[in-house]
Amino acid sequence: MRFSPGRRRLGLAAVSALFLAACDMPSSTPPKPKVAFNGVDITGANYARTLNLKDFDGRPRSLDEFKGKVVFVFFGFTQCPDVCPTTMAELAEVRRRLGPDGNKVQGVFVTVDPDRDTPEVLKAYLGNLDKDFIGLRGSKEETDAASREFKVFYQKVPTQGDQYTIDHTAGGYLFDPAGRVRLFVRYGMGADKLTADVTQLLGTS
Repeated sequence: MRFSPGRRRLGLAAVSALFLAACDMPSSTPPKPKVAFNGVDITGANYARTLNLKDFDGRPRSLDEFKGKVVFVFFGFTQCPDVCPTTMAELAEVRRRLGPDGNKVQGVFVTVDPDRDTPEVLKAYLGNLDKDFIGLRGSKEETDAASREFKVFYQKVPTQGDQYTIDHTAGGYLFDPAGRVRLFVRYGMGADKLTADVTQLLGTS
């Protein structure tokens, strides 16, 4: 049977319409949903990339050596009455809850009060929270440079006599096992939400 040119064109148009309709059909494999974190997702940030200071044993440390772990970096001081001990205690609780995987989580505490936070003070303070936490300190100039890299604010506030306290950014940074900064963790998020975020980041290793 022969078709006229007009009918042949109609047939081709119908086939083309079916092809386009098939292209518009949704895929049988749904797209992977974007991971929802409790902390502020700062993936791809152009800051908080490097950290090079000595620990309380005088050993130079850098973020590169912690690859393979989820790393929590926090700037604080040992005489802080609330924010610092609460934050680091929550991280210690996260490590405990994770069981064996807790060894894949590294706490790094950077003092913004190197005058009073001597290596001995820093080591004893962190040892009371978690024996595997690392404390870093540097000169005033080195501390300033590190705080600028992490966009962390800190400032001495006089109290009585020659005493002082320190106002500082009340939050920390989480790095994934590949060494990339991923989240800013606000103070007060709690161990439950922090554990959930750390668990998700561990899954990226």
